[in-house]
Formats: sequence, C-alpha cells, structure tokens
Amino acid sequence: MAAIDDTGSWHYGPLPSTDDAPAWIYGIVPDGWIAGMPEVTVDRDEMIIICPLPTPDHPADATESDRAATEEGRISRFREATRDMRVQIAQQLQYRYHRQASWGARCGSTTMVFTHQSLPVTTRLRQPERLVLDTLVGSGVAASRQDALAWCVRLVEQHAEDWLKELREAMLSVDDLRRRGPSV
Repeated sequence: MAAIDDTGSWHYGPLPSTDDAPAWIYGIVPDGWIAGMPEVTVDRDEMIIICPLPTPDHPADATESDRAATEEGRISRFREATRDMRVQIAQQLQYRYHRQASWGARCGSTTMVFTHQSLPVTTRLRQPERLVLDTLVGSGVAASRQDALAWCVRLVEQHAEDWLKELREAMLSVDDLRRRGPSV
C-alpha cells in the first residue's frame, strides 16, 4: 500500500505477513481439491497460488507429448471445476493479505498459471539506457520500449537467479528483525 510521507515522497507501508498463507489456503480449500500444500509466491501487489494436483497414472508406453497433454487436461478440468470457489477464496485472500490473488496449478511436470496481474511500472531512463531499449526494438527483439524493458527484466531474472534468491532471503531476515524489534 503506497502512501506519501511528511517529505512528500512515496513509500510503501507495512503489509500483512503472508507466512501463513500456504497453510491458510490449504485449510480453506475443499477436501480433495489439491494434493498437498500450495506453493505461494508473493510480492507487494499479488499472491500467485499454485495448487498441486494428483499426477495421473500414465500408461507405460505414453510419450512425453501424451503425458503433457494428460497433465494439461487435468489442470484445465481443475480450472473450470473450481472457478467460482476460487473467486470467493480470492476475495477472502485480498481482505486478509491486502493483495490480489492469482491462481494456477501443477500436475506432474506441467505448471499453468490461470490469471496474473500485469502492472505498469514507471521509470526514468537516461539516453544510454533508452538506446538499449531502442536497439532491442529496432532489431525486432521487442515490439516496443515496454516490451524491451520486460525482456531485460526476464533476462536479468534468468541470469541472476542465485543472487536474487540470496537477496530475497536477506530481505526476509530484515523483516524478521523488524518484527522482533520494539514496537513504536
């Protein structure tokens, strides 16, 4: 949740902890819906909930294509059969955690995200940075500066995964220290 502080600058206020979200979701979904604890990925705006589904028994002679199609079919059936209840649960999640809830499922080695937020992010770039984006657009790698910036973010995500993981873990440690500190 964004707010303006005394200096007129934007900052984010505290959001409710989501540490218990997987367990809360596991508890609220009807029995038999999912095959275990959901995987929940959270940022300031959104929670993406990946529901594990039972893996189907594949025939011994099933090809990888057959396996993928079967798993996609299971996920599609889950998506349609649970839609109304997922909407109701998402409303409760938004109230409880102050974030939008998006859903997906994993079946075997297939993962599909049904819905997710696509949020605008505004930034100021100097000419050398804009030239990078324009090169990506001019070469056909991206259709627009927005697409080029998203492409750059995905590239950093792929190549800096270990560093980003370490940074996120450090941020969790800081959050834990804040929670244990004196209240103001």
